[in-house]
Amino acid sequence: MSNIVSIRDLKKSYQDGFEALKGVTLDIKAGEILALLGPNGAGKTTLISTICGITTPSAGSISVGGHDIVTDYRAARSMIGLVPQEINLEPFEKVINTVRFSRGLFGARRDDAVIEKVLRQLSLWDKKDAQIRELSGGMKRRVLIAKALAHDPRVLFLDEPTAGVDVELRKSMWEVVAGLKADGVTIILTTHYIEEAEAIADRVGVIASGELMLVEEKATLMQRMGQKQLEVQLTAPISDIPAGLRSDALSLSADGSALIYSYDTNSERTGITALLSKVSQEGLVLRDVVTRQSSLEDIFVTLVQEDVS
Repeated sequence: MSNIVSIRDLKKSYQDGFEALKGVTLDIKAGEILALLGPNGAGKTTLISTICGITTPSAGSISVGGHDIVTDYRAARSMIGLVPQEINLEPFEKVINTVRFSRGLFGARRDDAVIEKVLRQLSLWDKKDAQIRELSGGMKRRVLIAKALAHDPRVLFLDEPTAGVDVELRKSMWEVVAGLKADGVTIILTTHYIEEAEAIADRVGVIASGELMLVEEKATLMQRMGQKQLEVQLTAPISDIPAGLRSDALSLSADGSALIYSYDTNSERTGITALLSKVSQEGLVLRDVVTRQSSLEDIFVTLVQEDVS
């Protein structure tokens, strides 16, 4: 799979000396969904704004479809659709006119068939003659996406696309994103909802303090950094872990009713058999045994905490 966006040693500094981006290098593959995760102020929006030509880079280079975003701005920008965090729409304009206008901004000729396709794809066709002010928050988000797709971009940036949207609408938005990917659109999204990245992303990037900490296939990342926990539930609570069971991998639940054992699923030996044998030797009686796999959120929190420390 070829790269459609290439970023090399990208830096962004401000007059007060603040470094928003500190030498970011990243290749984005054509047709993939890349989720960028990071805490507030990590540099996610600055990175997107710089790629889209809204913010001027201090150093480094960016190309989109082979076009440099500085020296060949128009060609690069025509390949990009951007859905911002803020809903900034003309409240008294009709949906269809709003989307047509966005297509015209990029110099694309009028094509009502394209506009109809986009609106139908986003379940907005029956709302085409409605004024923006009449729409729900979720529908307004869809109009923002329609505006971004109106000029047939090959790369779509979604900056917190489901912020403030309820769970049901969020899941329907995921279906929309999956449909766009099926049409060959490359999608980069920033999100605070880590389950969103876990549900739809092909690769995950973690950014903190202006630096890209990693970019990896989602499944590979979760296998490499994910751990499993075995919860040994006891018939009677204990106040402390018996001396014969103490290890760095074992902890006691807050109420003393369970032993929590962390282990690496990739290791040849998990140590579970030995643990259960020792539990029996210590005279503890098992009520149940439950396993839990690390989520992408667990991995993200671990990475960010390591960066802070």
